[in-house]
Amino acid sequence: MNSGMMQAQNNAAPVAKRPLLEVNDLKKHFPIRSGFLSGISAYVYAVDGVSFSIDKGETLSLVGESGCGKSTVGRTILRLIEPTAGQVLLDGQRIDDLPASQLRPLRRRMQVVFQDPFSSLNPRLRVRDILAEPITNFGLASGKADVDARVAELLDKVRLPRDAMKRYPHEFSGGQRQRIGIARALAPGADLIICDEAVSALDVSVKAQIVNLLSDLQDELGLSLLFISHDLAIVEHITHRVAVMYLGKIVEVAEKRALFSAPKHPYTEALLSAVPLPDPTAKRERVILTGDVPSPIKPPPGCRFHTRCPHAFDRCRIDEPPLKAIAPGHLAACHLHDAGVMRTTPAAALV
Repeated sequence: MNSGMMQAQNNAAPVAKRPLLEVNDLKKHFPIRSGFLSGISAYVYAVDGVSFSIDKGETLSLVGESGCGKSTVGRTILRLIEPTAGQVLLDGQRIDDLPASQLRPLRRRMQVVFQDPFSSLNPRLRVRDILAEPITNFGLASGKADVDARVAELLDKVRLPRDAMKRYPHEFSGGQRQRIGIARALAPGADLIICDEAVSALDVSVKAQIVNLLSDLQDELGLSLLFISHDLAIVEHITHRVAVMYLGKIVEVAEKRALFSAPKHPYTEALLSAVPLPDPTAKRERVILTGDVPSPIKPPPGCRFHTRCPHAFDRCRIDEPPLKAIAPGHLAACHLHDAGVMRTTPAAALV
């Protein structure tokens, strides 16, 4: 290779790394019928134009109040419910419009850990059969001995004794059952795991154990996680980036440290002000939101948060703010930045 060719290669622009998961303008509108034989009278705008991406080995946390559409986003990505519009790409391949026969081989790469570790496990099956099911369904083992070996390895990964494979779900504690759920998600060799409120039903000490387990598995296996939660204290310990949802839309996305130290949206600021401080003697300004969350059947015009925002002005009630960059890697949907009147909360008050 001559020096000119080497020089050209050295000067070539680096190839951009493709995210593992890309979600573009995802929508899920549930129809409402006034009667069994009647037509559609309205829609519930559960998810209404959500976009984000997750890199390989990254955790993105999707946070917000109950009913904002977080879980619907996760289930729509997995095609457990069909999207109304938008695109979902896995490793560059569009999967939201694939027929079931073509989607099935890709399902082994996308798995889910549900909120309730008991109802998500078949009570009639032993743990061995629960974990063996995805292995055999995707043809990942040859013969019973190979399946048993894989099941034993999965139990090792989630730090359960190997004799657990002989027992039924009701014989385990909530935290142990969630470990079984995580093992089942790992069984087919998933790249992406969607954790849908995976620790919200557990005791505080058990939550920490499961979060540590997920972090260790991510480091070991290079997993990507979509961590859906309303608990910002837990999110802070597991995530790389945070996306904040309100009434079907994402209002802020940022790297964890930037979001927790300097939120750019009033809703995020209010959420963070409600997180308990480790030091009971510490004080910070609490942001109290007035009013109720509007109905997703008839979202308000303009910014959907304007009915509760303490900083709202006329434009907020008319124009819907786009999600745009406020700082490098930090996106927010708020007109206050354009107006130059965004109130800044001191970082010390939020950490």
